[in-house]
Amino acid sequence: MKVSVIKSEDRGAANHGWLKSHHSFSFANYYNPRAINFGALRVLNDDIVAPGEGFGTHPHKDMEIISIPLSGVLEHKDSEGNSGQISAGQVQYMSAGTGIKHSEYNGSNTEEVNFLQLWIIPHTKGLTPLYQQLDYQASDLKNTFHTIVSPDGSNNSISIRQNAWLHLSSLDKNATLNYHFKGKNTGLYLFVLKGQLNVTGNTLNTRDAISIIDDKPVEITALNNTEFLSIEVTQTPNP
Repeated sequence: MKVSVIKSEDRGAANHGWLKSHHSFSFANYYNPRAINFGALRVLNDDIVAPGEGFGTHPHKDMEIISIPLSGVLEHKDSEGNSGQISAGQVQYMSAGTGIKHSEYNGSNTEEVNFLQLWIIPHTKGLTPLYQQLDYQASDLKNTFHTIVSPDGSNNSISIRQNAWLHLSSLDKNATLNYHFKGKNTGLYLFVLKGQLNVTGNTLNTRDAISIIDDKPVEITALNNTEFLSIEVTQTPNP
């Protein structure tokens, strides 16, 4: 088993006034040669955007982009004609493919929006852009791995163009789950949204993460009521 713990305070940080961001992997002006990516997982940004502010229209190409609001309202618009607002309980997916332009703004003039944005390298370049959106209930996450993204859209999840499985979970104190790997040559990246977990003997607090490369089940126990995101992703991306 290959295990690495990433403490919250060891992430990259940026404060632009209107945007406060933490980077789990090298991004923009933050460069860490030991944290370029985790297999096909290239970006995991934890963003807080001030009321009425946001990212203006900008391009993407050949990247799978997943946005998960944690609080507040995220407003989006893209060159494929998709637009709207999403909030906690929703997941947005864009496959940039041959090219797409989009903007992301705080949909509120009074409250901050906090959301995670993930970039995953696709298995193939030059595909037609795609857009999907998923809704879930808090009860769906209770003491289970609730699938929000998968390669085949199983369990009513978003279908992504890579061997990647994303789950959201909400564990009661002392509850235990065992994660069973689904793919070959994959690894597990687990990110604590809030609470405290014990994973393979390691204690993780809010916004800590752990990466695991193994083929055996991973035992996860909540030391307090805890919410977390788990990402199983191929370690051998194609492009």
